[in-house]
Parts: sequence; C-alpha cells; structure tokens
Amino acid sequence: MAKVTDMPHEARSRVALVILLVSWCSAPLLAQTPSGYTPPSAAADGWPVSRAGDVQLSEQRLGAMDGAIRAGEFGRITSVLVARNGRLVHESYFSGLGEHLRNTRSVTKTVTGMLVGLAIARGRLSGTNARIFTALGRPMVANRDPRKEEITVEDLLTMSSILECDDWNQFSRGNEERMYLIEDWAQFALDLPVKGFPPWVTKPQDTPYGRSFSYCTAGVFLLGRVLEAATGGSIQAFARAELFEPLGINAFEWQLSPLGHAQTGGGLSLRSRDLLKLGQLYADEGRWNGLQIVPPSWVATSVRPQVRIDDRNEFGYLWWLTSVEIHERSVSAHYMTGSGGNKVFVIPDVSLTVVITSENFGRGDAHKLSERLMSEYILGSVEVPDRTRE
Repeated sequence: MAKVTDMPHEARSRVALVILLVSWCSAPLLAQTPSGYTPPSAAADGWPVSRAGDVQLSEQRLGAMDGAIRAGEFGRITSVLVARNGRLVHESYFSGLGEHLRNTRSVTKTVTGMLVGLAIARGRLSGTNARIFTALGRPMVANRDPRKEEITVEDLLTMSSILECDDWNQFSRGNEERMYLIEDWAQFALDLPVKGFPPWVTKPQDTPYGRSFSYCTAGVFLLGRVLEAATGGSIQAFARAELFEPLGINAFEWQLSPLGHAQTGGGLSLRSRDLLKLGQLYADEGRWNGLQIVPPSWVATSVRPQVRIDDRNEFGYLWWLTSVEIHERSVSAHYMTGSGGNKVFVIPDVSLTVVITSENFGRGDAHKLSERLMSEYILGSVEVPDRTRE
C-alpha cells in the first residue's frame, strides 16, 4: 500500500480533508455524555447553570427525550429548558438557536397578569376591583347593560366576566376569530352583549368560587387597554421598565392590533431562556437573583384557585392550575399555555420550572404532545430519593 507521503499533492489534500471531517464528526459536541445529555453553557444573562445529575434529575432520561424529539415523535417541538432549585440544568433547541425569539401565543396572557400586579403595586391601578368602564372613561358601547358597567379587572383576570365571549365556542359572538376581522379590538370587546346561561352551562352561583369560566382572548386584550389607560403609556414601555429590564430581558417583540396596541391576549415573542425566567420568577415568589420584582402577595393570589374550569383544572389570575403525577404522587402545578403546545410549567413541590416551545400549530393533539413530553420525560427524570440513606 502506498504511503500518504508518496501520493501526489492533490491526492494528499483529499486524504487530509477526509481525516479532518472524520475527526470533526467523531468529536464530542459540547461535552455530550454517552446518554445524549448535554449540560447547558453559562451565559451573561443571570442564569446559574448546573448538570441535571447534580440536582437529582436523570441525565439519561433527558437525553432520551431529546432523541425522541429529534426523531419526530413529538412533532415540531422547538426548544425544551428545565430549571431545578433555581439553576438551569437542561437546554435543547430543535429549531433556531437560543437567541431566536419564540412566539409564545397565549402564554402572553399570563405575562399580562404579571403587568396588572405591577401596575397595582406601583399605584397606577387602584386594584382588582377597579371597573374597566370607569378606567376607560365610560366609552360609548353597543348592547348597553348596567351589568356590563360593573365588570372589574378581576373579572377579566379570571376569564369570568359577563361578556358573551368564548373562544372555545365557534358560535360565540366574542370568539377571537371574529375580533381579528375588526379594526378596533377593544371596542369589539366592549360592544359584546351580556351572556346567557343555557342549561348545559353552570351558573356562577352554582360554582365553587362564584364564577363561571369562559376562555376569552378579547377580554385580555381589553385588560391591556385598561393597563395603558392606568399607566399613561404603552404596554411595551411599561413591561420593559417594570418587568423585562429587572429580569435582564432585552429582546422581545409584541404583536400589535390594527390600531397599534400590544396584543396582550397573545403574540409576545421571547427567547426561551427569558421565558424560563418568567416561570422562575413565580417559582421564587416574585424574586429574581435576590431582587423582588413582583410582590409575593400578588404571586400567591395569582396562583390561587379563583374559578373552576373542569373536574381537573382550575384558574387563577391568568394562570392555569392543575396537578401532575411524579412517581405515583400527585403534586400541584401552575402553568402558562399557548396554542401549538407552548407551555411554561412551575411545580413548587419539586422545585421544577420548565419551558416547552412548540410549533405544532393546527394539530388537535398539540397540547397533549407537550403534556406527554412533560409527563414521560421531564417528570420521569425526577429521581426517587433513596430512603435507605435517611
């Protein structure tokens, strides 16, 4: 066999290129372990990082999760981030890079609830009992009814106002798809008639918390207009000054209505790490790296049941409340959610905060895919304590 040095120069160049490519392909990527798990890298964004194994999460299980996502088992999942005990321990991207802004869809609604709490804390808004018609200067509306004028900020925070608005009902006058056809979205919401309660809908007085839930994007957009009236400026400016800058979030983008108002009901785009910060903020009672940003009393009230959705789920102040199973033990969880399967989970009992961004838009099983990913792999990675050592 001829030696490489005996080959012509052009042939030696080809061999050298092949050797270089082989060495690149066989080299470990970002210190990836045999399990397929890759620990996150530190960045100048305030997140302390650690290995998953150091906080009793199975690196093998998390690595297997990444493999299943790349194999297409969960559709178009775009990123998964996990924090435990306030430390970022897992970070994987399947579309775009970490700097990519993710459209959170209705996760934005929960962020709007945070801004309401901050407006109240800063004295810009009198409280959750503030009447929205008064805050907006008693505008002229269609379908006038004295009950509409009694609608409060809390009614919109809990999606239990008297307005006939239900995104889950295609026949609803207030369905969000109808709103998008109108130029003035706030007027669209204000003009809605008072809803009725047919026999198959539980009346407020017959519910555990005296409220009847109805998923309403128009109501949360209207809440944004109330915030603008109370703060005297745009949602973008208030959010930047009071929430994003204290968290070190410097990249974000709001979708706007035809009249130029931030769509507080959906469409805020954030980086996945920054989205995880918002979840961690509520996991730590409104603190981030020792700085109190949101009052702890507002955090506690926001994740307290305010209205019953169904036998398994309740609702706080634009937070979804449920329970999850971890090694046959049921624990409480609260989460943000948006179409396509976007999720931000906070599970205080096990000090876990999770972001799942997804583009499974138009799929009827989008949320189930994200929930199965959470249940089978992320919650499944929580290691059972060894009681024999206690």
